[in-house]
Amino acid sequence: MSEEINHTRRRFFGMAAIAVAAAEFGLPAIAGAQETKASTLTLPVVKAGTHTSFDALKQIKAGVLNVGYAEAGPANGPVVLLLHGWPYDIYSFVDVAPLLADAGYRVIIPYLRGYGTTRFLSKDTPRNGQQAALAVDMIALLDALKIEKVVVAGYDWGGRTADIMAALWPERCKALVSVSGYLIGSQEVNRKPLPPKAEFAWWYQFYFATERGRLGYQENRHDFAKLIWQTASPQWAFDDTTFDRSAAAFDNPDHVDIVIHNYRWRLGLVEGEAKFDAYEKKLAVGPVISIPTITMEGDANGAPHPEPSAYRGKFSGKYEHRTITGGIGHNLPQEAPQAFAQAVIDVDRF
Repeated sequence: MSEEINHTRRRFFGMAAIAVAAAEFGLPAIAGAQETKASTLTLPVVKAGTHTSFDALKQIKAGVLNVGYAEAGPANGPVVLLLHGWPYDIYSFVDVAPLLADAGYRVIIPYLRGYGTTRFLSKDTPRNGQQAALAVDMIALLDALKIEKVVVAGYDWGGRTADIMAALWPERCKALVSVSGYLIGSQEVNRKPLPPKAEFAWWYQFYFATERGRLGYQENRHDFAKLIWQTASPQWAFDDTTFDRSAAAFDNPDHVDIVIHNYRWRLGLVEGEAKFDAYEKKLAVGPVISIPTITMEGDANGAPHPEPSAYRGKFSGKYEHRTITGGIGHNLPQEAPQAFAQAVIDVDRF
């Protein structure tokens, strides 16, 4: 891909992001975000792609799921919960986990519902991808593991889930690292149309709204995911081995149903579950997050994302924003593992 095309894409999505931030999140622009500096433990340099596997993959019954997860680090260490996005999986953190484990943290990295080895306990449970459901899953996981409080960190779906946990259950979250900042949404806001360039950036959301889109994703999910990887991280030179390692997670029997429901629910095209209505009502007003937070963004993120100034006012506690340079795209923890792990350690010391 030519450098000219890369710059053009970045300019396009940058303009689209402004519209997405204003319309989807309904937030005022606040310039000059105040930064809070913390004394830090500096991590050793690690090259992305150094690690290719986790020492242990485990399963535990939690809520409506049997959750598959990786674990690293000492069992008695402070806990970090790392949450992946779509269309990615736990291997986004394969280089982050050992850095945090070596720093003394117990690291928990679950497959979200519909990914990898995570399974529903009952065939009768709705295959629901709404935002509150994923956050409730993670609280159930903490309960099952008998973990009271965590530093929670994520990106994409995982970033939204981490934001929701911090907003609704701050007593369970010591601190937050969120790539692309404040991602909590509402169906009401999402019903409002965006400018054409911003709508174009969400092309897959509209594709998934159709039966053709559901069938297309069912039949071509690996090729579909690879296209998203390429467009969301245009300067990330991942190889087939790296992609295939994560793509195996999309063979989960519930993956397509969860993904399609997630995007259709956002547009108000399908219902969620009534048991989550109270949570969604709270989320719809855009609750402020009070716990210590570091937000992050890659300088070459090709996916729709808000500008940092759009969400600064949504964090009332100690706060810092970091833009990671060097052609870093949407999958920030896998593309820049040292920077991501450093943010986790630093926010824990705020």
